[in-house]
Amino acid sequence: MLLPADASAVSNRKEAGMNPVAGTHQSETALAPSLIEDTIKKYKGKPGALLSVLEELQNLHPHKYLEEPVLARVADRMGLPQSQIYSVATFYSYFNLKPQGKHTIVVCRGTACHTRGSLALLQEAMARLGNNTFNESEEPSFTTEDRLFTVRTVACFGQCALAPVIAVDGQIYSRMNVQLLTNLLAKLRREAKK
Repeated sequence: MLLPADASAVSNRKEAGMNPVAGTHQSETALAPSLIEDTIKKYKGKPGALLSVLEELQNLHPHKYLEEPVLARVADRMGLPQSQIYSVATFYSYFNLKPQGKHTIVVCRGTACHTRGSLALLQEAMARLGNNTFNESEEPSFTTEDRLFTVRTVACFGQCALAPVIAVDGQIYSRMNVQLLTNLLAKLRREAKK
């Protein structure tokens, strides 16, 4: 609980453009404060407002992720503790706290996909993108240094009869194999060079 003196210190820090909790200057973000404000106003009072705000702000970011200053501003403007915002952002696998690639490749790791070769697809994608040390139990995703690709796994797409399944930029590809994946990655690289 804030004491009256603490409340005025928090207010003074906010006015100075500083983080009201830590007393440090807030980091720059790729999203304009007015864009964040408009997004919050758009969903104010609606069911699921926090999820909708976070989803829209992530989609608006050029690297499709939620920066810490954005999360802090959302907490402040929605009157919620930062811990609650962070809990929501880390609970749902849809939300990203790190910059993402231009293209997102999602490899299904469900039982049907696994038994039909999704591990080989995941390993091939990682090798072709320069990461031979990826361990899905340690890190849920990998983004290439050039931010062209992000590879992640999902527990199940619910497309088991079409296994193995991957999604590229939201489009589902069924009955994938290493050769089809290799061709798809090469095509995306060629298109990026244009």
